[in-house]
Amino acid sequence: MRLDPRRKNRLSPRSRNLKVTGAAACAAAAALLLTACGQSSDSATSAATEAAKVLPQKTTASPSATADLTEAQQERKRVLDATEVTFDDAATTAVGEVAGGKLVDLDLEGVDDDDRDESPSPTGTGSPTGSPSPTDAASPTGSPTDAASPTGSPTATGSPTASPGAEGPVWVAEVAEKDGTVHTVRINAVDGKVIDARVDEDQDDQDKQQTARWLSEATQTPEQAAKVATEKKKGTVTSVSLDDNDGNGVIWSVDVVGSDWKKTTFDVDAKNDTIVREETDND
Repeated sequence: MRLDPRRKNRLSPRSRNLKVTGAAACAAAAALLLTACGQSSDSATSAATEAAKVLPQKTTASPSATADLTEAQQERKRVLDATEVTFDDAATTAVGEVAGGKLVDLDLEGVDDDDRDESPSPTGTGSPTGSPSPTDAASPTGSPTDAASPTGSPTATGSPTASPGAEGPVWVAEVAEKDGTVHTVRINAVDGKVIDARVDEDQDDQDKQQTARWLSEATQTPEQAAKVATEKKKGTVTSVSLDDNDGNGVIWSVDVVGSDWKKTTFDVDAKNDTIVREETDND
């Protein structure tokens, strides 16, 4: 009996060739995939390395803006950064404390080197306690800062919360009555409140006469002199005072601190508002 061969269990040469070719293609595809993954990983690692090199340069801090300032310039910057009350506002407040008074001097404490070197301010002279602190001088009615004073009661114009060194920057004004009697008024340069106001007890009759004479000769106001100075140099007015011009009439001496924190002093003729002298302090 003749049997048909079991052909379905055999593979033709062509089928075997197709299987081999398919396997080779799969292997090649797998190899390409692995290579691509490896390249992607290498690229990510390289990018991270480059970023690490760049980041430290971006985060490097620049030198401080105050590094090149002198000690005096840094002090002016510190005081003026904390000051909220302008020269004009302080002048108005000071004159308002003395009926019929006129401003003869207004100075922002701490801006001028002389302010830091001075011992007592004009309000501290003649103090029965002899305290060297410019804000702790005793008065006959008692300063709000003088807790040890026998009277211990605050003055009518004093701030009930004022204390030595606690009020921040201070405007110190001298306001004269018509007869030349000078009152010293201290004003908080942050909130504009009057800390203290009192008569300068160091004056004698000759001092009063001189002050009255200077005021009669000054036909221009301190505000006008300040405007003349700031038109010449942009900046902040920190001091204005009435003074003698070496026997040639009177002047308003105006200090202006510019954006470079240097102070320039202008002597402005108190009769015609012309600048007669100008000097810049480079410290």
